[in-house]
Amino acid sequence: MTQEQWGALRQSLCDTLGENNYKAWIEPLHFDGLKDGVATFGAPTHFVGNYVSQNFGDAMLHHINALNGNVRRLNFRVMQDAGEMRGANESGRPAAPAKAAAAAQSAPASSDLLPSGALDQRFTFDSFVVGKPNALAHAAARRVADGGEVTFNPLFLHGGVGLGKTHLMHAIAWELRTRNPHLNVLYLSAEQFMYRFVQALRDRRMMDFKSIFRSVDVLMVDDVQFISGKDSTQEEFFHTFNALVDQNKQIVISADRAPDAIKDLENRIRSRLQSGLVVDLHPTDYELRLGILQTKVEQQRQHYPDVEIADGVLEFLAHRISSNVRVLEGALTRLFAFASLIGRKMDMDLTHECLTDVLRANERKVSVEEIQRKVAEHYNIRLSDMIGPRRTRTFARPRQVAMFLSKKLTQRSLPEIGRRFGGRDHTTVMHGVKRIEELVREDGQLAEDIELLRRALEA
Repeated sequence: MTQEQWGALRQSLCDTLGENNYKAWIEPLHFDGLKDGVATFGAPTHFVGNYVSQNFGDAMLHHINALNGNVRRLNFRVMQDAGEMRGANESGRPAAPAKAAAAAQSAPASSDLLPSGALDQRFTFDSFVVGKPNALAHAAARRVADGGEVTFNPLFLHGGVGLGKTHLMHAIAWELRTRNPHLNVLYLSAEQFMYRFVQALRDRRMMDFKSIFRSVDVLMVDDVQFISGKDSTQEEFFHTFNALVDQNKQIVISADRAPDAIKDLENRIRSRLQSGLVVDLHPTDYELRLGILQTKVEQQRQHYPDVEIADGVLEFLAHRISSNVRVLEGALTRLFAFASLIGRKMDMDLTHECLTDVLRANERKVSVEEIQRKVAEHYNIRLSDMIGPRRTRTFARPRQVAMFLSKKLTQRSLPEIGRRFGGRDHTTVMHGVKRIEELVREDGQLAEDIELLRRALEA
């Protein structure tokens, strides 16, 4: 690939990624050359190189291979001096669209400090599946996206991984920009905020930094827990927060936990974050996961129209993969691709064959206490009698069944199991487990009882 081809390629990337992403991340790159299937680019900092690689690497590789099919991967190095960085912007620069050119002429000299968090086109309100666990968060995000007078500031969304925080953040940004293209909406991660702050300190351009961040109409910061423990960044975030609130500008924040649960976060920042609306995105339930799968199936149909799905597969996935929506979506994507490649129907056999590792990782964790309760209910005895000292067969046999299931369904050691059965010795547990193993081979009713209990506990 030549420098002239790189110049043409940059125009294609500008059209694909959008003007903001192009100016912030692609324009600063310098094409060094192609050798042994590796295309090398100079980047102004390690952060820029890593960010481009992670977020735009696949798109760049796709466009490069359209010109030269011999490129296997991309490599990014840090440019050594200012002259080389100026050359990156001057050589091979595509002709900017009229709107971008006008924006460039009116942009302040500090525009290189302006971060531009990439918005995913898939993350809109139309593609967000609403259920009971996320209904309040969705309604709050919709209210902010509608614009108008600020009713709660900030909006703080928190929840575990893969529950939809980032999706809602992107959806708000897309909706605001669609409704009012002139609105200055700034979306970025807490890590990007910190990086730009450090860059401004290093280059002695704090006034430019303050001017940029305090002149936005809507500030959206994702994963704010990452600024905890970083005193200088927290100080600047605090002042930025106050300045925007004083101007009645909307702030939207997300984190993986509630403000009062973020360790090493200054109390004054924690207080500000709690002053608006704090919304928890709860773990998904079965109905919501099934709804998400049904929505994703429609999207996958565009790529794999010939794949046939057997009854019960989606219900099985919604039931078994409950920890993370991203894992759930990834499992469905893998299933579609696998079924298409080998030309098979997506049935239960293929699901188990293709998703062995995912299903194993999402197996339900059963506790000894839960086993004890379930066995006590099954045999109609009191829990206190199961773990108590009485040795009559009415209580001893259920106790041994519970010990057996505890050994098979949990990761607890024999001494740990013994302690949960009234402080019994590990040899007692070992004897109980071996006894049940022997009886299962002889007693069909007992084997049926244990299988019934196992299915109930793993459900």
